[in-house]
Amino acid sequence: MDEKAAAPAMTPRMVGDKKEPGKAASRRNTGRTPTAASGTAGQIQNTPPLPEGDPVAQTPQPVQGADTAASLHESLDHAMHASLARFTHGLSPAALMGAWFDWTTHIIAAPGKRLQLAEKAVEKSRRHYRYALDTARSTDKTEPCIEPLPQDRRFSDDAWQMKPFNLIYQGFLLQQQWWHNAVTGVPGVTAQHERELQFLTRQLLDTVSPSNFLLTNPEILRNTRDQAGLNLVRGAQNFLKDMQGTMTGAPSQGTGDYQPGRDVAVTKGKVVYRNRLIELIQYAPLTDTVRPEPILIVPAWIMKYYILDLSPKNSLVTYLVSRGYTVFMISWKNPDADDRDLTMEDYRQLGVMAALDAIRLIVPNRKIHASGYCLGGTLLTIAAAAIARGEDDPFASLSLLASQVDFTEPGELQLFIDESQLSFLDSIMWKQGYLDTTQMAGAFQMLRSNDLVWSRVIRHYLMGEQPRTNDLMAWNADGTRMPYAMHSEYLRKLYLNNDLAEGRFDVEGRPVALSDIRAPIFAVGTLKDHVAPWPSVFKIAALADTDVTFALTSGGHNSGIVSEPGHPRRSYQMRTKNALDRHIDPQTWVSQTDKRDGSWWQAWVAWLDGHSGDPTAPPAMGNPRAGCPILADAPGTYVLQK
Repeated sequence: MDEKAAAPAMTPRMVGDKKEPGKAASRRNTGRTPTAASGTAGQIQNTPPLPEGDPVAQTPQPVQGADTAASLHESLDHAMHASLARFTHGLSPAALMGAWFDWTTHIIAAPGKRLQLAEKAVEKSRRHYRYALDTARSTDKTEPCIEPLPQDRRFSDDAWQMKPFNLIYQGFLLQQQWWHNAVTGVPGVTAQHERELQFLTRQLLDTVSPSNFLLTNPEILRNTRDQAGLNLVRGAQNFLKDMQGTMTGAPSQGTGDYQPGRDVAVTKGKVVYRNRLIELIQYAPLTDTVRPEPILIVPAWIMKYYILDLSPKNSLVTYLVSRGYTVFMISWKNPDADDRDLTMEDYRQLGVMAALDAIRLIVPNRKIHASGYCLGGTLLTIAAAAIARGEDDPFASLSLLASQVDFTEPGELQLFIDESQLSFLDSIMWKQGYLDTTQMAGAFQMLRSNDLVWSRVIRHYLMGEQPRTNDLMAWNADGTRMPYAMHSEYLRKLYLNNDLAEGRFDVEGRPVALSDIRAPIFAVGTLKDHVAPWPSVFKIAALADTDVTFALTSGGHNSGIVSEPGHPRRSYQMRTKNALDRHIDPQTWVSQTDKRDGSWWQAWVAWLDGHSGDPTAPPAMGNPRAGCPILADAPGTYVLQK
């Protein structure tokens, strides 16, 4: 779509910009300044064209001579890796072979470890044989010789205690335990390779689990007998529907029942600003008066924003608006091949900084409560640290929801973070210009293959159950792509090198320091988070020289954040560390902090109230005269992009 930009009659000094009013904006600022509408309301509002030299505006120029040859050689390498990725599900063969070679060479040189494994094999065989004898002799239920791990629910049904299925699953668990012993504790094997081997052996063992097959799963056999095989007929129908959806690109079964703007993302609001990367939504007030400080929510670009605006009953946006806050939400564009060269700096400038500038035009002379979820919180922290180098700090507070700033303990995602794997991933993205949603979802599914892959196969294809979908599951299926340059950059700078926490992350040519942030921080970790483990999220308390209130809530990365009041079995722990207090470690914090029943949302709003002024009249929706006209109704257009 062709877009024309019109310069505003007068543009205030941008956040963090050192130039005086009336002077020319910097190169980066011209890429994010809210501008006057260039047409009727509802048209795309564009930012001024980027000057020559900006990486976003650069047109790749052909290289000559040796550079051309080098580019050809690099292209061949990328093409080879991209082709291999189709057969390895995105995993680097070199990384896996390196882990295997490391383990093999060290296990050969460890006769004591080999002897220990042989003794364990004999002992486990003896335990299984003794269990088989006890089962044969007894008519009552025999105590198992090995229990599944707490998170393993595959064998929880009583049918698994019947012969011969009890012997089958007990033997499988003993083998699983032996393989864990085999790939861990080998002297000399690096921690990264050990984690990769645990992951690989777990994937292989999960594939051959007796719960996955008709003849070795008593639950499936029982259903097949009771339903005269109709469960298998329905399962075949489910399989054909899924195959058809995969080939046609149709939504998964049930997910199409939730449409943004109709079933989810229905909180009333207007799009008041748009550039090539974001739409900014301002939500309509639900109270006669509002707190003077607006809230900006920065979701992760790895997901659609409406995780925080699902159905009205569990919408965080609706909850905040109903409690008397003016809420703004960033809705990220779903990038395509044309956006391959967008960088982290572009996301900061065109995302957080552009949104802050627009809010200050709509609600002038007010501090802003800024909140970021997942990587959105990481980006917000980077922006806040860069702004803190100047004197114009727009923040009343910062709230970081399941967001990491120190990536030394990134959880199970660390399995995919080494130079070999990232180089392989670069090749995958290089060919298409982005990381596809299916490629990203596949990595998360492999991390939890029991819950996200094999349990689904059993329920849908062998049990014949219809897919059960809710708004959160539908959102999870509505994925986004990742631009090549940005995704490669943040994986290397944040996950691999940990540049942000260690003071090496550059913004505008200078490294930022988290210790420069002075706004009070409210950080939330979730107890079962496998994406941003809560001890990692907790590290903000040691890195920021300001008051940090940390809340640890039950649930996982998504379900723990979407934790509306009234949700059953929700609880949280919360405690404030003042800037001058001594730091305590995460486990000590847990043991010394009282648990509270209910939703952390209520505690967060109470905390926001304590950092806000007295209620006043709501601001107008948008500000056309300042360059922020109403462009469309919420949820806007970017969230609908597939």
